[in-house]
Amino acid sequence: MPNQPPAELIEFLKPYDRAIQKLALDLRKIVIEELAPCHENIYDAYSAVAIGYGSSERFSDGICHIAVYTRSVNLGFNEGALLDDPEDALLGSGKRIRHLSLKSQEELARPEVRLFLRRALALARADARKLGEKISMGGKSRTVVSTVKAIYKKKRRPT
Repeated sequence: MPNQPPAELIEFLKPYDRAIQKLALDLRKIVIEELAPCHENIYDAYSAVAIGYGSSERFSDGICHIAVYTRSVNLGFNEGALLDDPEDALLGSGKRIRHLSLKSQEELARPEVRLFLRRALALARADARKLGEKISMGGKSRTVVSTVKAIYKKKRRPT
């Protein structure tokens, strides 16, 4: 089956409850359905397992990310403050990043999950710096290039 989660990602998710693991992996499937072909950069970070998606391995080319926490999984948008959000569904107050917080499988069916992924992709396509000569995201190919970018020894989350 194409785009199976890398073994490292499965290993990084093991300390989390099964429901959170499943939520994270099912959200990953949705992100890939909307954005592939794309690069997937996996971080076993200090306070969360994080998975960034963009047109290259570079952090600056990121469009969105998944952050796995003990009780929720966030779908974050690197330029979320620029996304059309008339219903104020996106959380956060920073200058750039906004996110949706998902706590159950049922929340994956919220229409705004795919809506904001599509809006973020459209915004990235309009930004020549994000896509340029790199992977043209959201095309016919469903290829995902997965890379484990960093493993932090010290953790402030389940171990």
